Amino acid sequence: MLRREFFLTAAASAAAVSAQEAPAIVAERDIPYAKVSGNDLLLDVYRPARPKAEKLPLLVWIHGGAWRNGSKQDGRQVAPFVLTGEYVGASINYRLSGEATFPAQIHDCKAAIRWLRAHAEEFGVDDRRVGVWGSSAGGHLAALLGTSGGAPELEGDVGGNLAYSSRVQAVCDFFGPTDFLQMDAHSTNHKLIHDAADSPESQLIGGPIQKNPEKVARANPITYVTPDDPPFLIVHGDQDPLVPYNQSELLHAALDQAGVPTELHKVVRGGHGRGGEFGSPELQQRVANFFELRLGI
Repeated sequence: MLRREFFLTAAASAAAVSAQEAPAIVAERDIPYAKVSGNDLLLDVYRPARPKAEKLPLLVWIHGGAWRNGSKQDGRQVAPFVLTGEYVGASINYRLSGEATFPAQIHDCKAAIRWLRAHAEEFGVDDRRVGVWGSSAGGHLAALLGTSGGAPELEGDVGGNLAYSSRVQAVCDFFGPTDFLQMDAHSTNHKLIHDAADSPESQLIGGPIQKNPEKVARANPITYVTPDDPPFLIVHGDQDPLVPYNQSELLHAALDQAGVPTELHKVVRGGHGRGGEFGSPELQQRVANFFELRLGI
């Protein structure tokens, strides 16, 4: 039974991320969690000024942008959760495909999770309860974090803190790609060719996807699905012109077959994060219900 309603407008969420405008949130920005080739990898942490417990679950946002754009500045999605006083939030940067090809991106995400666990005491985090949420390319990386917890080949050594786990306990994947090789077959956007040598997917793996099936499989969250994976909430628009809805159907089916708790929520008439019920209080409530259940709020 829900203890509260979880409605907050997008504008209020964006404002809430600012510590000056919303003193209910303590924002610590541009924290280095690793250094690669002399450059810092950064994350932001958002804590409630009045936490409801000594240790709170952590909710980590992973931004989208086709793996070649985007920033942790798009971390306002966690603000409503932090405002309840029941979560600590974080938003992370990772190396984009113009800087490094896969698996650099998942190495960075895992490094951020390990760093946050290593500093759990400092931020009032219960390191046994870590959820991740991302959209588009960020949804892909969130899903990959969820399924590759037992895959040492994707762990990497970025940032150290290898004594700490990069496993997560809940995954919310908003319209993330999975099997790149099937995207064109189910696409409704004939102007975007995923098989092209300069497509976002080809840039991510460092070569045309149809000529590099082994690299594509390595980047596919479905490759690593096992029965001990955390619960998933997958949300996808059935008219998405950039990431076909079938991509989430594939992941949901693989998780279900392995016995992993999974829910695929179809946004009818929804595009790539637009249209349908995207942005609605009802969808935000669904996400809140999921994390509340899976992280033991």
